[in-house]
Amino acid sequence: MPSETVLRDDLDAEVVVKYPVGRVVSLVPSLTEAIAATCPQLLVAATEWCTHPQDLGVERVRGTKNPNVRRIAELAPDLVVCNQEENRKIDVDRLRAAGIPVWVTRIRTVDEALSSMARLFEVALGTGRPRWLDEAGVVWAEPAPEPVRGAVIPVWRDPWMVVGRDTFTGDLAHRLGLRLAHADRPERYPTVPEPELLRGVELAVLPDEPYVFTESDGPEAFPGIPIALVSGRNLTWYGPSLVTARIELADQLARAALS
Repeated sequence: MPSETVLRDDLDAEVVVKYPVGRVVSLVPSLTEAIAATCPQLLVAATEWCTHPQDLGVERVRGTKNPNVRRIAELAPDLVVCNQEENRKIDVDRLRAAGIPVWVTRIRTVDEALSSMARLFEVALGTGRPRWLDEAGVVWAEPAPEPVRGAVIPVWRDPWMVVGRDTFTGDLAHRLGLRLAHADRPERYPTVPEPELLRGVELAVLPDEPYVFTESDGPEAFPGIPIALVSGRNLTWYGPSLVTARIELADQLARAALS
């Protein structure tokens, strides 16, 4: 017989979960990939932005910022998984008002990613701790390399928006030996006037998401500065990609520094 348990998500909100959990909707690409890699039989729907695994064959319920709440309710999931930063509170509230349990994660550091994912699988989903999570913990326990380099990581242009303080990507970058040039600004993702963009920058790290920086779109704004074009998934996702992201990013940063 199914049993109900009252839990608390990462924001300390009450979530009533019926076990065993059999139907899950994910509204976050990182969480979708993590669930698909760990317990794929549970996943019934995801967003259009959920691109990994590439052969993911579940229903799509629009995007992270505009999920189809009505359709999600029709799917009658046992749990919807979200993230404080990537999803809107109004959508979480609407889902809960429709009687759907919603588990919200909060992730602003690598350590928070590891602990949040552990709670998601061990507590909320009841599937046990994934092996890839332990592997990721070992990978990211290594100390940051020397020397520390001033870097900028744009996430958008026109206007330029960059990674700032108190962010998962910022903490990940620190562990790679980078010091974010604009982390002294109060915003977590500050908009930086173009004349100030290069201040304190020794390396520009350009991801392919959310803005798709390419060899012909982005590097020209950083004349004379080494450029690393990197995978946004490696830089911003906190699922199974954490296992390989560090070595891939470190290699790209090292090659950029030598160019």
